[in-house]
Amino acid sequence: NAELEKVKAAIQENLQQADHSDDDLIEMYAQKELLEKATQEAEQEHYTWRGKIAETENEITALRRRKDNAEIIENELKDERNNLKLELNALKERLSVEFNVDIQELLDSGIPAEENEAELREKTEKMKRQLDDFGAINPMAVEAYNEMNERYEFIQSQKRDLAEAKASLLATIQEIDDTAREKFMSAFTMVRENFIKVFRSLFNEEDSCDLVLTDAQNPLESDIDIIARPKGKRPLSINQLSGGEKTLTATAILFSLYLLKPAPFCIFDEVDAPLDDTNIDKFNNIIRTFSKDSQFIIVSHNKRTIASTDVIYGVTMVEQGISRVVPVDLRELAD
Repeated sequence: NAELEKVKAAIQENLQQADHSDDDLIEMYAQKELLEKATQEAEQEHYTWRGKIAETENEITALRRRKDNAEIIENELKDERNNLKLELNALKERLSVEFNVDIQELLDSGIPAEENEAELREKTEKMKRQLDDFGAINPMAVEAYNEMNERYEFIQSQKRDLAEAKASLLATIQEIDDTAREKFMSAFTMVRENFIKVFRSLFNEEDSCDLVLTDAQNPLESDIDIIARPKGKRPLSINQLSGGEKTLTATAILFSLYLLKPAPFCIFDEVDAPLDDTNIDKFNNIIRTFSKDSQFIIVSHNKRTIASTDVIYGVTMVEQGISRVVPVDLRELAD
């Protein structure tokens, strides 16, 4: 029992020592955290001061640079002032020698300047350039000027005459164009009306035709489209018509021009060759209609055309190389 009590006492003592050790360990951990926090704050403050020191060094460097620039500008201003003094002395000397003017007297007189320095400098430079442009004095300048002026006046007179002639010519051209346009449009309108009338007499009243200007705004330079559409056909161009239809359309065009200013006689050379009997009769009828005002000479091999004429002139070869003309007046036979 005694030993057991000793053991218990030893255990109790060890437990108490362990508790004390835990407390010490906790306290040491707390101290460690405090030390780490203090270390971090010290490091942060260290870096803060390093940044401030760097900023201060940069400011010092900038101030030194500004000081150096200021010293350079100061030296330049000193040099400029010395140069201005030299120029001023030279100007004073020049005014005194060339113009007999004492600049100091003008400055002491207190007369206010009407213009500022910049304007005066600009005017001075302008006058210098003008003097340089004048060059050396030419004693023959007045005579040369008078000669050139006389030549200039002559050229100007010629120019005015040419301008007036040009204006007159343009007006004449415009008048001619207007007259030509008016006469052309009048003739075109009449020919168009005649073409429609003659075309329908050769074809049918239901057939359509027309003459159209491709450029109505510029009729004198415009092409003319011939539109011919016999009943039952819708050709896109006159080339799509048959040979007989083309011939009758061309005949209508010829007679529409003929009606504009009838000629004393007309000659047709085998115009009726492509026509069939029905169209031959139409062709002969229109020839008969217009024969009241003009004589028509027709070269033909068509019997219907020959039979519709008043006088026939037959040409035959009686011998080799010898032709004979045989006239027949059908009007006498009819009587």
